[in-house]
Amino acid sequence: MKRNLVIVALFGLGSALPLTSMAQDAVVPESAHAYSANIGLFSQYIWRGMTQTGKQPALQGGFDYTHASGFYAGAWVSNVSWLKDGGAASLYKSGGTVELDLYGGFAGELAETGIGYDLGVIQYIFPGSKRSGNPSANATELYAGLSYGWLSAKYSHAVSDDAWGFDDARGTAYYEINADIPLGDSGIALNLHIGSFKYDGKAGGVDNDEYDYEDWKIGLTRSWDNGINVGGYWTDNNADKSDGWNKAMTEGQFTVFVQKVF
Repeated sequence: MKRNLVIVALFGLGSALPLTSMAQDAVVPESAHAYSANIGLFSQYIWRGMTQTGKQPALQGGFDYTHASGFYAGAWVSNVSWLKDGGAASLYKSGGTVELDLYGGFAGELAETGIGYDLGVIQYIFPGSKRSGNPSANATELYAGLSYGWLSAKYSHAVSDDAWGFDDARGTAYYEINADIPLGDSGIALNLHIGSFKYDGKAGGVDNDEYDYEDWKIGLTRSWDNGINVGGYWTDNNADKSDGWNKAMTEGQFTVFVQKVF
């Protein structure tokens, strides 16, 4: 995220002080608070290797606050369709077209080693009315990440009983490794990702771990100093279609996007 400087007003300066002296002597401190926002148009919304919009476009955006202490908080929203794609058998009977993520945590560097850390919590919210007897799609995760240069790793752990339409899902985990490798001074980065979803719990006599899968991504992103990002990536996974996964969600997908960060 980009850090934006907040201009601080200066008070108590005598009206007789020349303007040139003010410019030379007054020091505007950098604010401990920073804000950023982003909005993007994607050919589809991919999350952990699966389409969330049935291969249809997604409009996404978010807002972030960071403090010099390392604390941060934010919100992000996107349209989705997977909650209603099953027709009469879908998880939701109304609503279910929006995903809202609320998150917060602490990030920083470990003792000037160049190793970054990120600890936080995220709440996934899917407004709407689910069908009677179905588990909730809402989910709460704790996460911990480490990064060094262009390489990062992250572990996410579900702490809610229901999660993404799975019952008794507390303890479900997602492991991921990401690399965003700059290609010289071109402004282009090679994006690589591999992840592993490990479901916990049991529902209806079926172990949730039958839905475990791995996913991967390869792509390119071009970024400019004005906050414009464009790119594309290919994603796929090894989810077993016989375990009830929707084929359209689990097929290999190509996605393109344009995004603006403010």
